[in-house]
Amino acid sequence: MENSGNHQDGTVPPVEGIAGGGTAYGWSESGVRDPNILRDSIDPLKVHSSELVHVWCMPNSANVGPQDMPRTLEPISLLAARNERESVQIAIRPKVSWAGSSIAGTVQVQCNDLCSPSGDRLIAGESLKVRRVVPILGVPDALVPLEMPLFQLNLFPGETTAIWVSIDVPNAQPPGQYEGEIVITAARVDAESTAQCLGKAERHQLYNELRTCLDTMEPTDGLQLGEMAERVKSVTSSLRRVLLYPSFSEFSLDNGSEDMMDEDAVSNLSIRVKLSLTVWDFTLPATPSLPAVIGVSDTVIEDRFGVEHGSSQWYEVMDQHFKWLLQYKISPYFCRWRENMRVLTYTCPWPADHPKSDEYLSDPRLAAYAVPYSPVVLCGETTKDFMQRQVEILRTKSHWRKAYFYLWDEPLNLEHYEAVRSMASEIHAYAPDARIMTTYYCGPSDAPLASNNFEAFLKVPEFLRPHNQIFCTSEWVIGNREDLAKDIIAEIRPENGEEWWTYVCMGPSDPHPNWHLGMRGTQHRAVMWRVWKEGGTGFLYWGANCYEKATVPSAEIKFRRGLPPGDGVLYYPGQVFSSSQEPVASLRLERLLSGLQDIEYLKLYSSRFGREEGLNLLERTGMYHGPERYTHEHMPIDVMRGEVFRACRSESNF
Repeated sequence: MENSGNHQDGTVPPVEGIAGGGTAYGWSESGVRDPNILRDSIDPLKVHSSELVHVWCMPNSANVGPQDMPRTLEPISLLAARNERESVQIAIRPKVSWAGSSIAGTVQVQCNDLCSPSGDRLIAGESLKVRRVVPILGVPDALVPLEMPLFQLNLFPGETTAIWVSIDVPNAQPPGQYEGEIVITAARVDAESTAQCLGKAERHQLYNELRTCLDTMEPTDGLQLGEMAERVKSVTSSLRRVLLYPSFSEFSLDNGSEDMMDEDAVSNLSIRVKLSLTVWDFTLPATPSLPAVIGVSDTVIEDRFGVEHGSSQWYEVMDQHFKWLLQYKISPYFCRWRENMRVLTYTCPWPADHPKSDEYLSDPRLAAYAVPYSPVVLCGETTKDFMQRQVEILRTKSHWRKAYFYLWDEPLNLEHYEAVRSMASEIHAYAPDARIMTTYYCGPSDAPLASNNFEAFLKVPEFLRPHNQIFCTSEWVIGNREDLAKDIIAEIRPENGEEWWTYVCMGPSDPHPNWHLGMRGTQHRAVMWRVWKEGGTGFLYWGANCYEKATVPSAEIKFRRGLPPGDGVLYYPGQVFSSSQEPVASLRLERLLSGLQDIEYLKLYSSRFGREEGLNLLERTGMYHGPERYTHEHMPIDVMRGEVFRACRSESNF
């Protein structure tokens, strides 16, 4: 939907279920109903932009949709630690139309550095970045990067557009108050001004789009009809984006060409959004306190990007995904699904004796890593020899404490459980201190561990012991009864190195915390609040890129049938929205990050005042009481963070 250049167009992203981007194009406000009224009489260079557009700010936990109605514009005030990302949204909605086409008009957005009184800066384009919120299935979710520090947005009649402003505070940033502003100015819509704004960048992007179209269609010999149809659909989508490039706008717009607004016009006619950030004197740890391991399907990557497993291009694509995901304080692992839910999981594509292995596994941002049970790429070794060589190398490393083996997903019967025990025995023969993790939501269906299902579920640790060290259970089993979490913990033996982790997937469903598309923002963020309150020491999510199979990077995104929308998908291929190869994050991935950062705040507070006081803070602020009782508003989150700031600001760091 977006170009990576300055001018952002209203193209519909190729996502299954999208029709018109999930938006409506009629006026919703009272007053002007016909967007053609006054079009010819409005010159945005002669009236203040506040007469043409509504601008207001919303917290990062809000789902700002196309039909959201205007609010009062207030200054933005944020609080962040060093090594933290804090975000906010700015919504823009046209009051009238001043363009000569189907769009209402164009606004120019300029982001300025944030500066402290002592002269320290958070630089726009480096620490401060902006992305456009794009609906997926009509729900705001994809965050498509915008050019910094200046870009343009097309606005549509009766439709709210949201941009997501993120500030990453570096580790060495001096504490203090930082001030800046984001300047929004209504602009004339014409080809010349937008071409001046983009220049070479747009031409390069146009070249890449057309080159991709040719690469997609050639060669066609031997293609099946279905694959040919998919390629045609992808090329059609790319060409539609090309036609909406600013260079071609003169053919659909009837306005004459005008130069970009000069500085005086911007100064006198602009809406200025004041942005204040307090950086306080502590630093979030480089290594997250709670490991959040997130699966990435390597077969989805191979199919979509057309790379052969084990090729040099394959390693490049895997490396790109790994490094990009680390910014979200998660510990990604790649996975291949095998028979009966057996999985091959690995964090590093290279073997343990490769230099890349230490680079990956020693990265302080990585809280945990998966060690493969068998070769990731065929190497002529048997599984036994490969596994022995890997653990012998890794056990000599200081990062071995972060290692785990994930062998089977949700074993269901005695055969599955016995297979886990057998593989774990092989591993422990070479590495007695290896950690084996198993996800489960029930005991073996054909083994009478107990008289009822939940009792059998509780007996799984006893059944798997000593072959399993990390017992990873579904939050769906607990439901709304937090007392059951205490029963689960009572079965775990931390003195023997055992841990309790949890996971979400298809369940639990609304109103419980999860990452399904369309859930409330606080519901997404509360996934991590729940983990912390219940006492889990780690978290797993089965897939971040598990959409339906496609064979070209820009192909239509389809969520897997039978799963709740968004389940298993936390980011999108960048090529779906532009020629950029960088993945596009979802709002849900950003809220996962926010939840992990919230845990660091609660951990800091608890380290000073005790865990009971930390739990009391969580409930006293109204932020989280339980899986069905948590805030739907953003204010309690700010109250909690502010309380930690006031109580702990004498602490220099964690």
